[in-house]
Amino acid sequence: MRHSLPQQHQFYVTAPQPCPYLPGKVERKLFTALQGEGAGHLNDVLSHQGFRRSQNVLYRPSCAGCSACLSARIVVADFRPSRGQRRILKRNAGLERIVRSPWATEEQYDLFRTYLDARHATGGMADMDMSEFAAMIEETPVRSRVVEYHRPAAGMRRGELVAVCLTDLLSDGVSMVYSFFDPALEQDSLGVQVILDHIAVAREAGLPYVYLGYWVPGSAKMDYKARFKPLEIFADGRWTLLSDTDQAEAARRAHRPAISEQVAAIELPATK
Repeated sequence: MRHSLPQQHQFYVTAPQPCPYLPGKVERKLFTALQGEGAGHLNDVLSHQGFRRSQNVLYRPSCAGCSACLSARIVVADFRPSRGQRRILKRNAGLERIVRSPWATEEQYDLFRTYLDARHATGGMADMDMSEFAAMIEETPVRSRVVEYHRPAAGMRRGELVAVCLTDLLSDGVSMVYSFFDPALEQDSLGVQVILDHIAVAREAGLPYVYLGYWVPGSAKMDYKARFKPLEIFADGRWTLLSDTDQAEAARRAHRPAISEQVAAIELPATK
């Protein structure tokens, strides 16, 4: 299904499929192509309206009768790690961060496969081969980086790769597109560590936000995101602090407008 706007961008809607987060729910996504010279600006503008990037596509949930998926971002300036998060930072203090251009390696893919087999063996990405993984990493029309985390080096050799995050650079923050880590190191809480380190990266760069993707109330898979406070969610066309529980409940119960109304409400970059 296609919905047109006066501008050059076309928006489409995916076919219904089972929701990966809430049992018994059906998922649909509103999406548009991300390409051309203005791709970076479009990524910025739509990220500010709750969209996420997947390769050369920007998408946002558009599920009939459900508004549970809420785009979330951490307010960097006001973030203070909890006692548990401080312990995680201390435990992983020896990790080396290496920032690379978006280029896939066999070492990354081996870690990715280990992660999927342990955590998401039946998920939509379970069958990804090396070429598909490379496309996920490398097919980016915007400013992206691959952030690797290695154990301390031994002698002249670089330490073992234990975590990776594909990260987009936005005008007001960093967007964590996809991350994975060694599931055998569960006690090190590497998923949390990667988020905490991205907060540090944003703070060092003077950027106000870390975009986490979607937080889904009621989904055990997404509970961890609400532990990074203050957290803002995008609902009813604006960003709202999650600490305001009344707003969070209202967003979860809100009636989602018709697709044509959603598309009409999207603010797009001005065209020359």
